[in-house]
Amino acid sequence: MRTITPSKKTNGSASRRSIPRVDITAAKKALVLQGGGALGAYQAGVYAGVYEKHKALDWVAGVSIGAINAALIAGNPPDLRVARLREFWDLVSSGPAQRLPPGWSDRALFNRWSANSTAMFGVPGFFTPRRDPTLLLGGAAPVLSYYDTSPLKSTLERLVDFDRINDCDIRLSVGAVNVRSGNSVYFDNTRQRIGPEHIMASGALPPGFEPVHIDGEDYWDGGIVSNTPLQYVLDTHPRTESLMVLQVDLFSARGAMPRTLAETLERQKDITYSSRTRMNTDALASNMNLQQAVADLIAKLPAALRKDPSVAAVCAQLTHQPIEIVHLIYRDKPYELDSKDYEFSRASVDEHWEAGMRDICNTLEHPDWLRAAAQANGVTTFDLAEPQQRRVRHPMKIPAAPAAAAAAAVR
Repeated sequence: MRTITPSKKTNGSASRRSIPRVDITAAKKALVLQGGGALGAYQAGVYAGVYEKHKALDWVAGVSIGAINAALIAGNPPDLRVARLREFWDLVSSGPAQRLPPGWSDRALFNRWSANSTAMFGVPGFFTPRRDPTLLLGGAAPVLSYYDTSPLKSTLERLVDFDRINDCDIRLSVGAVNVRSGNSVYFDNTRQRIGPEHIMASGALPPGFEPVHIDGEDYWDGGIVSNTPLQYVLDTHPRTESLMVLQVDLFSARGAMPRTLAETLERQKDITYSSRTRMNTDALASNMNLQQAVADLIAKLPAALRKDPSVAAVCAQLTHQPIEIVHLIYRDKPYELDSKDYEFSRASVDEHWEAGMRDICNTLEHPDWLRAAAQANGVTTFDLAEPQQRRVRHPMKIPAAPAAAAAAAVR
């Protein structure tokens, strides 16, 4: 898969190609949500904006805070999903320090105060500090985390209908990491029964949160291995069905040169998590498009060779229906610090939510960005990186065989 960002010139040239268009209304629709702690309110705002125009959703996959948002979506009827997301984000931003009006102080100082409050007192409905005197032993303390996440279990049981999730009206997949093997694992309601423990395992980021024990194994946050479930979605989606993926990322690869130690830490965090997502997306797309190009080449073989059972079997494994990945990245962060992923003030949560709604509504108001670049088989990536600059990367094209060569091949 190649990744472009759609500019006006790209759109114009794409619209002139006589290529079969993908019927997006017929494609399966998947929402892919990465980890990012308090920044997850942006994902909730994105979904709220999507729901206003497109209520249908076939699959939601998440890691860490993305898994919690995914459970709130899949575990509620369509008309209650936005309300449940709002209830969760209002709850986790309802602590005394989180509710202070930001105008009483410099905004950067206010955000730092809010983040420090989270570290000291926890987050309502999410986690609380352990009051364990053995923590005074430092690294030798016989505990596995600084915080207790039992409040999150109660919150999930109250806001999420797990019977609905396990009825599989929407496919739900959440990523975790097996502590002993170090391998990435996905809990999927089409393969197993999902409970609160699976969602908590996906968000059990050490050393803040302890691992979650499930069926004899222990699991940590899926973001330790990969902060996006995109690979799992592409690997398990049937090749015979077209797919449209909205991938919502919470860390931007682009940013200004840092000037302070705090800005250095923030920049390092952005690059670490965003580069993983971009790298995975680019590698997956390139691999799938190479497979499709090989299948297109096989289609040019003489009929006798194409009908060979081994050739036909290989071609079937390489061919897949069109996949379109719309990559939306959160980047509206004028007051944010390196603590932005654990800064749960109501002011910041509301700003993240509103930014998500604004960004997705801006995208949905310009369907030409997507339509103009629609392709036949292969993976097309829409990287909505900048407000006025969009890149689109298309599948590679195999040149048509010259007429004489084609005639010779038929003979």
